[in-house]
Amino acid sequence: MTITLDTVRAFAATHSLFATSSVGNAVKRLGFVQADPIQAPARAQDLILRQRVKDYRAGDLERRYPKLKLDEEVLHVYGYMPSTLVPLLHPRPGRRIDREHPTLSDGILDFVKSNGLTSHRDLEKLFGNTRVRGDWGNQAKATTLALDSLHYRGRIRVAHRNGNERFYTVVAREACALSPTERLRELVMVLMGLYAPMSLPAVRMLVARLGYAAPSLDGRRTIVKELLASGELVRAEVDDMPYFWPAKTKFDERDDGQVRLLAPFDPIVYDRVRFEHLWGWLYRFEAYTPAAKRKLGYYALPLLWQHRVIGWANVSVQDGKLRAQAGFVNGRPTDKAFKLALDEELARMRYFLGVD
Repeated sequence: MTITLDTVRAFAATHSLFATSSVGNAVKRLGFVQADPIQAPARAQDLILRQRVKDYRAGDLERRYPKLKLDEEVLHVYGYMPSTLVPLLHPRPGRRIDREHPTLSDGILDFVKSNGLTSHRDLEKLFGNTRVRGDWGNQAKATTLALDSLHYRGRIRVAHRNGNERFYTVVAREACALSPTERLRELVMVLMGLYAPMSLPAVRMLVARLGYAAPSLDGRRTIVKELLASGELVRAEVDDMPYFWPAKTKFDERDDGQVRLLAPFDPIVYDRVRFEHLWGWLYRFEAYTPAAKRKLGYYALPLLWQHRVIGWANVSVQDGKLRAQAGFVNGRPTDKAFKLALDEELARMRYFLGVD
């Protein structure tokens, strides 16, 4: 097939969109769902899944998580992934807290084994509230850092959470039977499938971040060339912009006629280089930008319509009612089809948030 700018636009807009009735199946098909604690109007993981799970309500992932075969983990960022993929990431080395306080992690691990579900609050009663230097030079509780290290090393897992408070339990995982090279290939293909088609800067960034997610796996500098040579990855250029995607990916240029308000970290939005090339403007996540300098809004949701991201909307709930303020790059579409589709998306948002 001929690869054009319109082809890539349609591919980027539709590739990761699908309809399923299961949260577990949605995460499995995506391979990974990024998490973020900001709730405006809902957390990123919920905003991502609402576009892919039928009748999804805000908080469904957290409510159903204990019964699903999922894990909270670090891939390129923190989020949720199928439990079957977690062994690809291990083993991981200990952190500074393990070197500076070598007995603390073992003590905490023994406590979790005997105590069962454990949060960082439970540890302070027994291990105290000592503060130490964190990985970024900040001051942090030694118990929290040790708990995080145990999670990173795969000795414990998040069993469930209450809002932003995580509760851990001990986990025994079997070693992955794949070779380090095979594990690296699997992880790269998860990322490639999630964000296809990917720009070259995004490919380089995400593969580099595997150095933290899976530090025991060498070969990151050559893995993309190897996948291209084997035919597992495809590369094509549009307007001198290289794009990469798994060879087995099927292009689908059909438009479902829906307006979609996407999370700032939705797979369609994540690759900012691709975003600017395909849709001609720069989307910025401005939650950490001083209010006076914001151009789009605190938590602007990109607005997708007919394979193009044509604007954004800031959505909130005030006095029990949904409030939405939309902005458009080249003016608001005037046709009735857009108005109807936007009204339907806002109705879906009300259902998702539980708002009348």
